[in-house]
Amino acid sequence: MAYGIWLIILGALAVPSLILSKKPDLKAVLGKISPYQGYIGAISALWGIYGLVISLLNMGLLSAAPIWWITLTATSFVTFSLGILLGINTLKQFIKQPEAQRKMDATVAKLAPFQGTLGLAGLGLGAWCVVASFVLTIA
Repeated sequence: MAYGIWLIILGALAVPSLILSKKPDLKAVLGKISPYQGYIGAISALWGIYGLVISLLNMGLLSAAPIWWITLTATSFVTFSLGILLGINTLKQFIKQPEAQRKMDATVAKLAPFQGTLGLAGLGLGAWCVVASFVLTIA
């Protein structure tokens, strides 16, 4: 459920204009968390990498609980992608190698056209994670 809530916040930061056009009363909330967007993005990128590694290491879960495995993999990918897009400048402060920074810039250039789509996917997957945590259980 925490993954879902985090992904909803990340998706809202990625597509603020869409959120504000539907719910203008959320402007104050987005205004409070947007100064921390870089740090939220950097943490999300690392959390997404961790989730992708966990999903690859637990491929056996695909046969036992395919919905959970697909959810974990999809949310980890979206979390990583949005994290890179939103936290690139913060990550560059900690990564000093020029080659690594060039690779990060190339990744952002590839992901940037999909920021709106990834933001909507983040909102949807986040909502799914919250609902699924109540509805589905792994035996």
